Amino acid sequence: MGMASALDTLCGQSYGAKQYHMLSIHMQRAMLILLIVSVPLATIWAYTGTILKAVGQDPEISQEAELYARFMIPSLFAYGLLQCLVRFLQTQNIVFPMMLSSGITTLLHVLVCWFLVFKSGLGTKGAALANSISCWINVLLLALYVKFSSSCSKTRTGFSKEALHNIPSFLRLAIPSAVMVCLEMWSFELMVLLSGLLPNPKLETSVLSICLNTAATVWMIPFGLSGAVSTRVSNELGAGHPQAARLAAFVVLVMAITEGTLIGLLLILIRNIWGYAYSNEIEVVKYVAAMMPILALSNFLDGMQCVLSGTARGCGWQKIGAFVNLGSYYIVGIPCAILLAFVFHIGGRGLWLGIICALIVQVLSLFIVTLRTNWEAEAKKATDRVYDAIIPIETGSLS
Repeated sequence: MGMASALDTLCGQSYGAKQYHMLSIHMQRAMLILLIVSVPLATIWAYTGTILKAVGQDPEISQEAELYARFMIPSLFAYGLLQCLVRFLQTQNIVFPMMLSSGITTLLHVLVCWFLVFKSGLGTKGAALANSISCWINVLLLALYVKFSSSCSKTRTGFSKEALHNIPSFLRLAIPSAVMVCLEMWSFELMVLLSGLLPNPKLETSVLSICLNTAATVWMIPFGLSGAVSTRVSNELGAGHPQAARLAAFVVLVMAITEGTLIGLLLILIRNIWGYAYSNEIEVVKYVAAMMPILALSNFLDGMQCVLSGTARGCGWQKIGAFVNLGSYYIVGIPCAILLAFVFHIGGRGLWLGIICALIVQVLSLFIVTLRTNWEAEAKKATDRVYDAIIPIETGSLS
């Protein structure tokens, strides 16, 4: 997801500038690089248990995590290809086929997961394998659509040797993109790891995992808004329409605020019953209920940062985003989480409050950058970027 985010900028601005053939070239180059990068990542996944035990996690949980991760390795390669296909279509405003493909994949996933988990007796290994199979099915469906659909006739060029050129230029955008995404996502994973060091680690880890799963579920809505604003901003900048890009950014931000308010209220209203969706243990259910108001605030802030981060990707500010995320999560968020959880003994709630501190800093920083943006200068940069692959792509234009 991280390195593929470079396509939000490259494909989006190329499409806006009507340089349609470049979308396929950018996508092929990204696919090649992501497949190569997946190899060392797969090696890390293969030794997940060893790594977790080395940082002090429970040996039994670590071993189970390693087993699950190994069966997930095929999905790593598929997911890289999938993200490239998604960006290729999304930046052309082709959304319905992706929704249909995801729907078909989800229905098949239920059947495959049921068979592999219960009928074959593979258990958690079957669940991981089902995820891998479903991911490859999704890749196949979208690849077939790109290959045969008339909607992609302008952007579908077939394999091009040009995809093997200008790889350093692509990496100058892709690496900050990956850093920007990974710094944020790793902070949430680190929070679960830290919960394993708290008293009663099984309870803390279970509740934090439930909260993380819940947050990921409701996050899909602002994530969709993030993709929409990234596409609109990049398309408009590529087409030389700076004020339209500015308007899109602020309209979608208002939508995110509205969504965050409504979903936050819903989370608070169902706080006393939500835990039963995951466990019958009263202790777990009560702990989840106590976490839900914190989760509601987190979702509200996360929605705004999703839209602001999408705007950053549309403009090509991934390096700025990477520095913002580094400061927000690792200079402010994680230290605050450790302080609240282990010094003030607030437990898992303290860990999540630390993330909220990070989100506040992240939202304020990205909002200031967006508010001070010189959109005319960004439109000029976008036009230059389309025709000149070596243009600097990591700095924003501030008025």
